[in-house]
Amino acid sequence: MIPGYEDLRARYGDLHNHCNLSYGRGTPDEAMANARLQLDFVSLTVHGAWPDVPTDDPDLAYLVDYHRRGFERARAGWADYLALTDAADESGTFVTLPSFEWHSMAYGDHCIYFRATRGAHIFDAPDLPALRAALREVAGDTFLIPHHVAYRQGLRGIDWSAFDPELSPVVETVSFHGSSERSDGAVPYLHAMGPRHEHGTAGYAWSQGLRFGVVGSTDHHNAVPGSYGFGRMGAWMRSLDRDALWDAIASRRTYALTGDRIDLAFALDGTLMGGVAPATDARRIEVEVRGGGALDWVEILHDERVVHRVSVFQGDHAPGPVKVHVEVGWGEATEATPWDVTIRVRRGDLIGVEARFRGPNPHEAPPEGTRHAPHTLEHPDESSVRFTTVTRPNALSALPAMEGICLEIDADDQTVLEAVVNGRTLHIPLRDLHEGARTHHLGGFVSPAICFHRAVPEAEYALRLDFTHRPTGSGGPDLYRARVRQRNDHMAWSSPIWVEPRDPARR
Repeated sequence: MIPGYEDLRARYGDLHNHCNLSYGRGTPDEAMANARLQLDFVSLTVHGAWPDVPTDDPDLAYLVDYHRRGFERARAGWADYLALTDAADESGTFVTLPSFEWHSMAYGDHCIYFRATRGAHIFDAPDLPALRAALREVAGDTFLIPHHVAYRQGLRGIDWSAFDPELSPVVETVSFHGSSERSDGAVPYLHAMGPRHEHGTAGYAWSQGLRFGVVGSTDHHNAVPGSYGFGRMGAWMRSLDRDALWDAIASRRTYALTGDRIDLAFALDGTLMGGVAPATDARRIEVEVRGGGALDWVEILHDERVVHRVSVFQGDHAPGPVKVHVEVGWGEATEATPWDVTIRVRRGDLIGVEARFRGPNPHEAPPEGTRHAPHTLEHPDESSVRFTTVTRPNALSALPAMEGICLEIDADDQTVLEAVVNGRTLHIPLRDLHEGARTHHLGGFVSPAICFHRAVPEAEYALRLDFTHRPTGSGGPDLYRARVRQRNDHMAWSSPIWVEPRDPARR
């Protein structure tokens, strides 16, 4: 482990998602149940206010009414919401925070977080300065975190000229909207609100000298916090409780993810991600990655230019840890398909299980009768895992609806996965998965299927990087950050580390 991270542990959560507390679908109980299955911490976010909603456009009357009804519901249920949030919080096991969302055409959308429910209110402030002033009066700490910042300013994209890191140590840069890293980067914006505008991106703001870390969240509207593939947050925490989570955010010891659990540790001359390092001519950079699948590459950027890249190539299999992603879904069945899958590891050790549940589409209304929390995950014994779920066909080839888990197994060529899939027993030798995926259908052509993806050896998902960079002088803010891509297209983006300028006037 990189020095400085020994007493920390990577934890995973989603601090921005919605259910029927305001406008959204699925109950708070369903949302909490989904969160507990695959997250360490969560905030169920209540849509709270939109002071400059465009009431002067008759074509948007439906939208104005939709939001106003949601805000009324949020205020009516606020006290119950705070009680539910406190009841779900269990130090050492599962952490919750209360939050509400404040929309703004002029300033961009922000989520407001409270360290405790005491003093937490929905503030319908007319503008961002008034909102900050109200939050400073709260009897407890608050955060004001912008999201989907890359929309054009004036159309619910951020106004960086109004940004203040005092209450905003981090910015949400990944969600179902896409990635706000750069306008030409991975994970584009596809929502009706529009494409990415460069002057709204995080990369542009960093180049202008602003300092903030990054987080990811789903912004899911159907009660599935942490919905796989739509954004999550990694946080290096000293313990699993509200204070430790708050400290990680305040210290910018956070990173953004698309979905897979990727442990990403990053340091510069002993300074951890989010920090400010003393000025030096030669900077020692350390990165340690433990991915959720086969790594493709790890990059280090200095002032938004890649200065170091390590590619990870497929190697030979040897006895030891492997990861196997198991997914169910596909087909063109008109009705939902229930799944009951038990997997037992024979002649090997099951050492870890990661839930990868998606649930319904993150924004659109799901089909009538959709269960918002159909998933279960249990361990009958130390060698087996059982999960149940419900799937529907993929709506589009680019919008997956599969559900699944990822197994980490200490294995050799004699290891076999014994799977009981809806009553049918399958035997999958791990040596077959060394070559690639194996699939089985519930019926014939276009019937739903289960996929046992290629077994990825530890040498392909774990990497330690240590090198020295000597900058030649870019004239930029002198910041570094790490970026990780896996072969399955999942990614992680670290919060930056800044180097203190030698000239105090540049601070």
